[in-house]
Amino acid sequence: MRIMADLDRCVGAGQCVLTEPALFDQNEDDGRVVVLVTEVDGRAAEAAQEAVQVCPSGALSLVADQ
Repeated sequence: MRIMADLDRCVGAGQCVLTEPALFDQNEDDGRVVVLVTEVDGRAAEAAQEAVQVCPSGALSLVADQ
């Protein structure tokens, strides 16, 4: 699975970072999401899915590898 972030939609709420700080951080300048790990599986994919669900702006998504 690949984590995708739409920076135009991100409002910098930081819920992704609170959910999984090993996968996400925030840009110091504007607070928008920084994806630290783009390819995930297993436990990390589960954590990424939770972050996708709690993102208030819908800026995160998971895309299946082809």
